[in-house]
Amino acid sequence: MARKKEYIEEEVIEKAMVLFWRNGYEMTSVRMLEKAMGINQFSMYSSFGSKHGVFLESIKCYSKRMSALIEKLKASNNGVEGIKQFFYDSILFSNEKENEKGCLITNTSNEFAESEDKMIKELIVKFTTNLKGIFIEKLRADTSKDEEVLAQQGNYLLIAKQGLSVASRVYGQKELNDYIEMTFKNL
Repeated sequence: MARKKEYIEEEVIEKAMVLFWRNGYEMTSVRMLEKAMGINQFSMYSSFGSKHGVFLESIKCYSKRMSALIEKLKASNNGVEGIKQFFYDSILFSNEKENEKGCLITNTSNEFAESEDKMIKELIVKFTTNLKGIFIEKLRADTSKDEEVLAQQGNYLLIAKQGLSVASRVYGQKELNDYIEMTFKNL
């Protein structure tokens, strides 16, 4: 007779997400996952298939957690100022509980840059394409810009956001604030 799960999948994935976010995929062992998630390897594989399956679910969990910030950005009527506030909010999000971990999507992009892993790349592309689209939508508040300029600025902001995510792992709040202010002076 099969044993009943003694854990809630969303809760254990949240714990795994924090571990992957801090350490990356390669530096996170199955043993570390067992300890952080509070479940054994058999349960992990039974529910998620593999370490890779846990990682994919962790990225989805991260995307859901980021959705509150993204919804705030979408709801903003302040154009560029709304995007700028999103940059500030994302620093707070990535450094919650004083875990300077940057952005899981950016960290994963860096770690898997040379990888052939299509599932990971699809999740990254979906997340970043969505974010860039929201940036472009907010930039349209300035009606003097044509679609080509909006697309260029959307790409610029996406790359700036990824740079900010990497910088937030290393630099203090003053440097990050300066980075954000200079990013938006260049628009």
